[in-house]
Amino acid sequence: MEGRQGVMVEVPKGGLPQAAGNNPLVQLQTKFKEVEGRFREWLSKQSIPVEAAVVTSMSAAQGAVIGAFMGTLTSDVSSQLPPQSNLAPQAMASLNQAQALAVGPFAQARNFAVMTGANAGISCVMKRIRGVEDVQTSMVAAFGSGALFSLVSGMGGSNVAVNAVTSGIFFALVQGGIFKLGQKFSQPPTEDVFYAHTRDMLSGLGLQNYEKNFKKGLLTDRTLPLLTDSALRDVKIPPGPRLLILDHIQRDPELMKGRR
Repeated sequence: MEGRQGVMVEVPKGGLPQAAGNNPLVQLQTKFKEVEGRFREWLSKQSIPVEAAVVTSMSAAQGAVIGAFMGTLTSDVSSQLPPQSNLAPQAMASLNQAQALAVGPFAQARNFAVMTGANAGISCVMKRIRGVEDVQTSMVAAFGSGALFSLVSGMGGSNVAVNAVTSGIFFALVQGGIFKLGQKFSQPPTEDVFYAHTRDMLSGLGLQNYEKNFKKGLLTDRTLPLLTDSALRDVKIPPGPRLLILDHIQRDPELMKGRR
């Protein structure tokens, strides 16, 4: 395409790129995050009963949707279960549990609404009272949701109370294990803790590929104020990156304090 000054300007296929700020999807996501942030801020200022009621209701609604969907998948299973006559007591208990799970969409919606709502509500109250979200909070919430799920779903059979407690303990142990695994894999390795400032510095300079050189030479965060050209050369960092790193250290007042 020829411009006003006779210069050829090539327009990419599909027209000019649309600015990110004018993208309806980006604007919708941004607006949603703003509304969500304001809602969370408002909710955190409410009393414990109000927050628990709101959180429980919202989580129960989500659980009902999930349960209804699962109910459509398992509604045909109940028709394929064997008759209950002439079955041993243990087999009868297992059959009752299977029938409790193989119900229609409305019953499953109720079951999952109770389970997810109770879990979220108890967790909310525990966090507000104790001020922390830890494995104990997670396990208590899971116990309550498991026990209520057993009661409303009919999994308990004749031993309602015993099976409710058993289900609650099972849910608590599973949730506790999941919480611990999540903590283990979400936390960085112990080694990386000693290179947090180093990693930030290298990333800011665009030299993140040289983090392995620092680790190989055991140049931890504590050694940053002491770094010299020869030390960086010993870990095989090229001259250009060495100059950038040393210049950054000299310009950083916090790091320069370590040299005194």
